Amino acid sequence: MAENSAQEKTEAPTARRLNKAIKDGEVARSVELPAAVVVIGTLLLLLLTGPWLIERLAALFAQGFALDLRSLRQPELMISAFGNQLLALFLLTVPLLVYTLVAAVISSGMTGGHHFSLKAVQPKASKLNLISGLKRMFGVRAAVELGKAIMKFALVATVLWISIMNHMDTLMQMGRMHLEPALTAAAGIILESAVWVALSLAFIAMIDVPYQKHAYMKRMRMTKQEVKDEFKEMEGRPEVKAQIRRRQREMANNRMMQRIKDADVIITNPQHFAVALEYDPSSDGAPVMVAKGADLMAARIREEAETHGIHIFEAPPLARAIYFTTELEQAVPEDLYHAVAQVIAYVFSLEGAAIQGRVRPRPQVKVPPNMLFNADGRPMNPEGVSA
Repeated sequence: MAENSAQEKTEAPTARRLNKAIKDGEVARSVELPAAVVVIGTLLLLLLTGPWLIERLAALFAQGFALDLRSLRQPELMISAFGNQLLALFLLTVPLLVYTLVAAVISSGMTGGHHFSLKAVQPKASKLNLISGLKRMFGVRAAVELGKAIMKFALVATVLWISIMNHMDTLMQMGRMHLEPALTAAAGIILESAVWVALSLAFIAMIDVPYQKHAYMKRMRMTKQEVKDEFKEMEGRPEVKAQIRRRQREMANNRMMQRIKDADVIITNPQHFAVALEYDPSSDGAPVMVAKGADLMAARIREEAETHGIHIFEAPPLARAIYFTTELEQAVPEDLYHAVAQVIAYVFSLEGAAIQGRVRPRPQVKVPPNMLFNADGRPMNPEGVSA
């Protein structure tokens, strides 16, 4: 029982599953929506161009029944005249044909989008499987489509029957009318019937589109095991891991750059390294490093500091020492307390010295020998030689 429940497709499909389905040509499709759009649009065109179209059709019919003496003497001319009438009739229907084609193409993708896949038309051996074919013919999906087709036929047939019964008297009198009045009356009946049929098709489409989307997402559901397997597969791909690490770095860098505005001083190399320190005089804690960077990132830190008016202090040995020994949001090492305190005290005193018009002497910061590093992060002795 537990095994069966574990295989139930209860999980929403992942983006990768949906993309694969699209590549295979499997998307949500509603045949009712294109039918409704084509019928309603064609009906609107007929309403706009109806009088002119009826007049032209009547003229063509009248012209077709008119015989001249040349056609009687040369019967082969009747074939040419018949061809000309067919061409004229075709030209009259070109706008409707063009609209039908365009509307069918556009509306067919309104449910699941427009996608072209060669896999959808490729022959599959599974389609020749008798058992699979019987499942498709007598499955739940086939039963739903059959029921929908029956309801659609019943609704349209009912609408047409009601429309014909309402115009039965007019239909009986059309046999005694002249050609043009009969065509006008017939066009009116046809257009009114088409309006009701279009409304019924629109009603069916409004129900079918949400159902098709729901049924498609239900078919795309995954088991918990499928979700786990897909996640493991995605995690195992080197390009995915690299992309995840890149995004993590970008997010971390963005958070770090936002913290620079809270810094009290930027200590630089001056070009290759930059570290941002924050210190709260009201607390007993040591200064905290809120940002650090090398090369291009160091340049960004300096630019951000200048934007917020944060003092930049050049001290290459101290900048390298903090960079290689301290992580983000951590206090500086105890061995660097004295050197960092000199820098922060100098920065805090600059404002008061500026008000009094005095020049504050820049401190000579010294870093303990065990905190000396070169540009590659290797320890150095006091003589500047890598250990």
